[in-house]
Amino acid sequence: MSVLIYAEVSKNKVKKASLEATNYAANIAKNTSTTVTAVVVGNVDNTALAELGKAGATKILRLTDAKLVNHDSQAMTVALEQVAKAESASFIIFSHDFTAKAVAPRLAARMRAGYVPAAVGNPVINGDTTTVRKNVFSGKATADYIIHTANKVISLLPNTFPVTLADGNAEVIDFAVDLGAVTPRITVKEVKKSEGELLLPDAELVVSAGRGMKGPENWGIIEDLAKELGAATACSRPVSDIGWRPHHEHVGQTGIAIRPNLYIAIGISGAIQHLAGVNGSKTIVVINKDPEAPFFKAADYGIVGDAFEIVPKLTAALKAFKASH
Repeated sequence: MSVLIYAEVSKNKVKKASLEATNYAANIAKNTSTTVTAVVVGNVDNTALAELGKAGATKILRLTDAKLVNHDSQAMTVALEQVAKAESASFIIFSHDFTAKAVAPRLAARMRAGYVPAAVGNPVINGDTTTVRKNVFSGKATADYIIHTANKVISLLPNTFPVTLADGNAEVIDFAVDLGAVTPRITVKEVKKSEGELLLPDAELVVSAGRGMKGPENWGIIEDLAKELGAATACSRPVSDIGWRPHHEHVGQTGIAIRPNLYIAIGISGAIQHLAGVNGSKTIVVINKDPEAPFFKAADYGIVGDAFEIVPKLTAALKAFKASH
């Protein structure tokens, strides 16, 4: 028996969120006297997968079927069901990202499993029941969900759990799945990957901006500040909807949920839908010329003023500080 975890690799490196999920799975395995099996997709070399062993996996199954490489969520569901049965896995763990949102509910339905998305607490296992905590009411409260089914599917809110690496090793095995009977209902024509150095779910520092920037031509000052901080850039939904910034930078309830150590919001009013995706941030700094902007109520620090004056001065101060240290 094992605890199954779906791990993603980007630029030949295991994503931080997948290492979080592996640690989470290792905790379950310890409490249930089982082991952790990680599943990865694609021709990933063994060196890139070493961190999964250090995070607690004892076995890594590598799936290379073309239907999976092309991000077919229907095929992925069938493949993970086959792996779960082969490994006798009653727990299947995901990071709560785009893949999990497309695959985890399908997998739970096929396996008649209880499903808790975006968990924020380690499970409490008591006999035949498993209790999992998650945020509710757009992050304003938490609730404990009790799973009574034999199979459980859980996805984890990224940047919620610390990553701990030890000296463990995992055996890497190529695993063949039977996808011959899968007839895709959706055809994936093209996959575009973001080219930024930092992925938002993994970023510890994030600089975000909204319609207060007045146009895409003004985004240079945001990128300059992010560069000085070593931060990722993000935006509000209206900004991505009107095409000022790419959709993969959209954070919020309908975009990417993030929990960085520092979130700087510039020219964003702070609607509840946006707050739902960022209110797990350790420290929130808001820069807005409207003193009545709702975001100030959620901020740890706030600056009332014109972003076009404040942000360049903040960037210049950071440069001066770095030059003197």
